[in-house]
Amino acid sequence: MAEENITAHRLAAFSDAVFAVIVTVMVLELSAPDEPEFSALWPLWPTAISYAVSYLFIAIIWINHHYLMRFVGAPTLRLIWINFLHLFLVSLLPFATAWVARTRLASSPVALYAGLFVCIDIAYNVFEREVLTHADPAQVSDHTRRIARRRSLVVLASFTIAMLVAFVAPQLAFGLICAALILHVRPDVPVSRR
Repeated sequence: MAEENITAHRLAAFSDAVFAVIVTVMVLELSAPDEPEFSALWPLWPTAISYAVSYLFIAIIWINHHYLMRFVGAPTLRLIWINFLHLFLVSLLPFATAWVARTRLASSPVALYAGLFVCIDIAYNVFEREVLTHADPAQVSDHTRRIARRRSLVVLASFTIAMLVAFVAPQLAFGLICAALILHVRPDVPVSRR
């Protein structure tokens, strides 16, 4: 039992380190204007918005990941690989964020950004399903599993719609991405109280 906890703890600690590096890389993309006036900040609004949304997304991913790790006993090799895939996809977020910012919310970058959110969400859904499938039924009820699944599907559909809308209305698509994030702000997978 102690070895199981150590292994689950190592998986969580490694994931935390990767999230920290991703946020650091994203921050390094921010550059201050050369002009000493506040007006020089105005042209940077796409950078500020895309950074804020990406940072929020990473925070949401970390919170939900952290929450799910409570239910992991001995991580299976499958769960470890799913986690690595999920982290890989999240690691692409600084690139997509920088492209969206530099192109001032142009169609193709926003479509890629939304598409990356789709891929990250699919990987998260697989991770969540794997964790909850092996979780102790006394901790996570079938009803809780169904709620988590429905919420995940709604968010995935929202990101997919945003990806398609980006080709005709990139700013609206960006707004859809922001709205979809709200559904994951709180990891609503309540623990059964038996």
